[in-house]
Parts: sequence; C-alpha cells; structure tokens
Amino acid sequence: MASTGLQLLGLVLAVLGWVFGALVCAAPLWRVSAFVGGELVIAQMVWEGLWMNCLSQSTGQIQCKTYDSTLALPTSAQAARGLTVLSLLLCLLALLLGVAGAKCTHCMGDANQASKARLTRIAGVLFLVAGLAYLMPICWTAYAIIRDFYDPNVAAPLKRELGPALYLGWGACVLLLVGGALLHVGSSPPGGRTVPVFGGVAKDNPHTGTAGEGKQQEKSFV
Repeated sequence: MASTGLQLLGLVLAVLGWVFGALVCAAPLWRVSAFVGGELVIAQMVWEGLWMNCLSQSTGQIQCKTYDSTLALPTSAQAARGLTVLSLLLCLLALLLGVAGAKCTHCMGDANQASKARLTRIAGVLFLVAGLAYLMPICWTAYAIIRDFYDPNVAAPLKRELGPALYLGWGACVLLLVGGALLHVGSSPPGGRTVPVFGGVAKDNPHTGTAGEGKQQEKSFV
C-alpha cells in the first residue's frame, strides 16, 4: 500500500537524520579557523565544537581537549547543547513509537489499527519537533560566526568560518523534517475515507438506496 511505503520512507529518512544529528553533535567541526590575513604558510588550525576543541598542526598531529566547565561556556553554547541533546532524545522516542505503530510491524497486533495509526502520527510530529529543535542551534551558530567574521572589532586570529558539521547539521534537519512529514501523512486513520455525495446519491455504497427505500416502506405501513 502507498501509506505503508510512505511510513517506511519516512522512518528511513528520520533515522538517517537522527544518525547524522548524533555525528554533528559529537563532531568538533562547528567552527574552524578563518584565514583572512593572506598568509601562505598555515601552521595550525583550530576546530571548535559543542563538547571539545581541537588543534590541528601542519605536521598532521591533532590534539583535542574537552571543555573544562560547562558553566564557563557562553550561554549560546549551553543552549545549543541542550537543544541538540533534547532533539536526539525526541528522535529516540519518536523512533520507538514509529516502529511500534507502523503498519508493517506486529508489535501491537493487527486488530488495533486505530491506535497504531495514532502512535505513528505522534511519532511524525515528534520528528518534526526534533528537526526544528535541532535547526535552531545550527542556524544561531552560523549567524554568530558570520556576524563575528564581518565585525571589524574582532581580531583576525579570533575569526571563524562555518565548519563542515554545520552543513551536515542542515542536512540532518531536512531529513528529520521530511521524514516526520511523510510518517504523519502515511498514517491515515484505518478504514475507508468518506466520499462526498453529489445529487443525493452515494456512489461508493450501493446498498444505501435500498436501505433508504426499505425504511420508507416501513414508515408507509405504519
């Protein structure tokens, strides 16, 4: 069925977005050094992430160190941590609900299709919320990097550029949003859809007219 295919496609895309989001959360490549001085020889490059920063030498050596204190971080970094972790936890909950309510699984049995469809729609909404929650720290970090890059008051060694993790994070957000939307659309309530009646004749139910005539005959005898 088309709805089952939409559910499977939505789950696959959402799981891919969840995996990419976890990689982006752990990667120290949100901010990278910006070279604006026209130097030909680059001795080292700084990478910054949510949980650690790394120093890459021109010799190929990379040294990474986690942040000593969470409270010492800027408020934006703390908020980004919280939103990304919250988004990943929502994805985990949505994945459990989506697998339990999918039409191709038998976790809840085949008789209770209404509850399964409701669970899958909730899973789609959770994936949408998780995608939006993940999008906010990505966009805010990109805005802060661009703002500081063009700020003349910021020294050149402190300027940063958009890291590859941000681009992967945008892709993860798109996967989560598209997957959640497909999962919600593919979880239509079980049973036939109501067909509009034109001219007083219900074409999808040929027994309607017979039942109506029988009721009129019963009323005439009374």
